[in-house]
Amino acid sequence: QVQLVESGGGLVQAGGSLRLSCGVSGLPFNRYAAGWFRQVPGKEREFVASISWGSISTYYADSVKGRFTISRDNALNALYLQMNSLKSEETAVYFCNTDPSLRSDQWATTTSITYWGRGTQVTVSS
Repeated sequence: QVQLVESGGGLVQAGGSLRLSCGVSGLPFNRYAAGWFRQVPGKEREFVASISWGSISTYYADSVKGRFTISRDNALNALYLQMNSLKSEETAVYFCNTDPSLRSDQWATTTSITYWGRGTQVTVSS
């Protein structure tokens, strides 16, 4: 059974930092690209960042470049998102995801990613 479980969300003041983690089980995670999306209630999920299976390539939404860093540890089957200088408008549920067929450069434009976690709430107070 495939499981992706996010953790690390919470309440932080604007300008602060959080590190999200995603534990993955039930699939050969070290062969798959992976990424993070976020969703504000009433809006569509939006791409945040993606990373290739070997961490060679990373991609970011323009809005988070220079502030967020995606990384992974294939030995631990884990995906991370370090978020710095957080803004109140980045309050959202953050989801990790992975797919056996997509490349990391496809994450921002794809309409379908196979495996998702349930999300972790990030609240940034102004």
